[in-house]
Amino acid sequence: MDLQELLEEGLDRGASDIHLVVGQPPVFRINTKLVPSSFPPITSEIADKFVREMLGGRKYAQFLRKRDMDFATHVEGRARFRVNAHFQRDTIAIAFRAIPNEVPRLVELNLPPVVESFVDLPRGLVLVTGETGSGKSTTLAAMINEVNQRYGYHVITLEDPIEYTIRANKCLIEQREVGSDVISFASGLRHVLRQDPDIILVGEMRDLETISTAITAAETGHLVLSTLHTQSAAQTVERIIDIYPAEQQNQIRAMLANTLQAVISQTLFKRIDKEGMIPAAEVLVCNSAVRACIRENRIFEIPNIIQTNAALGMITFEQSVKRLFLNGCISREDAQAKIKLYDTSEQAVGV
Repeated sequence: MDLQELLEEGLDRGASDIHLVVGQPPVFRINTKLVPSSFPPITSEIADKFVREMLGGRKYAQFLRKRDMDFATHVEGRARFRVNAHFQRDTIAIAFRAIPNEVPRLVELNLPPVVESFVDLPRGLVLVTGETGSGKSTTLAAMINEVNQRYGYHVITLEDPIEYTIRANKCLIEQREVGSDVISFASGLRHVLRQDPDIILVGEMRDLETISTAITAAETGHLVLSTLHTQSAAQTVERIIDIYPAEQQNQIRAMLANTLQAVISQTLFKRIDKEGMIPAAEVLVCNSAVRACIRENRIFEIPNIIQTNAALGMITFEQSVKRLFLNGCISREDAQAKIKLYDTSEQAVGV
């Protein structure tokens, strides 16, 4: 079995993910559904060969020690893949996530229009949140690409691994990969402030040190873009504050209230009007009311602020899902899996 042939078959069939597990044929995820391929079952030897091909000798030895590794590979001229190789039942398994070669335009992602204005912010913290596979990396890459079309900024990204390759247009762009170019997100962030960036993209805020350094970078006049695995804007604020020790939480509330500019919390749905996926997104824009809620520990009021500030471009997740349903983009069943559609009138969805 040839790795490039397998990956090309997945791309031809529109797979977002490809899974290899010893003893089973390769499995494609197509429009959220797992579909077995026509390839023969994966053997231990094939899985080992694929990982050796992608990693090379030195990194392969690291993989055997760590038993789990994230990296990237590509099909020339077609797409990159984010890859995770790991062990299960003492055999190698591999998960591939397809990433198109071309970064999509922000306007093509069907996100709320206010999101496009976030790339014009001079400083602060903008977070894109959601579960794994919700399109966070695509949204961030599209935002950087939009900046690249508009401004002559110095952009530095810290990613694990590098996903979209962004070609410089008006911007000077540096993409640094954790494990290859930098030891960790936290280490990269500590040094990036001495590299004269205008915009910093942090692939994921995983720990206290990374979060703390990202907020400091936003405080010192940089635009910082990053992600968290949270499901709503309010949950995002709570997660950041809760990661700090109790005695530091009042201080971080004040810092976050001053630096947070916006939160985009998104989930992907299968389209029914045409092939592909479409996001439902809750959007929080930090106005004076939101900043007061963060500073005074009234996070529970944030959903109501979002709901009553549509004029600023804010939208709740429920409103976003209902709009997609009423516009014929997603099925009632998928919508009801997330919210209960008690009322589908125009007034109920705010349009």
